[in-house]
Amino acid sequence: MAVSIRLRREGAKNRPYYKVVVADSRSPRDGKFIEIIGTYDPKVQGENSTLKLDRAEHWLARGAQPSDTVRSLLKKTKARAAATPAEAEPAPAEAAAE
Repeated sequence: MAVSIRLRREGAKNRPYYKVVVADSRSPRDGKFIEIIGTYDPKVQGENSTLKLDRAEHWLARGAQPSDTVRSLLKKTKARAAATPAEAEPAPAEAAAE
């Protein structure tokens, strides 16, 4: 079974909204899929996509082929994740009562 990571179109006429799905490459564009791993809204400026990078890496490691658009979204999401510093742990509160 050839697995691909591609966009599934949703939304109204002239208002597209996409879900990033893992699907068998033989299934129709909006048909059966294996897993939803993200979303993409091309009408929104700035951060217009969300992806579960861990699940995308999981499927890529197992041979899934991303479409050109999904490959671009993965690249942008990875760059955004690398640019954002990791959540720092809160500093322990010092003993104020003396």
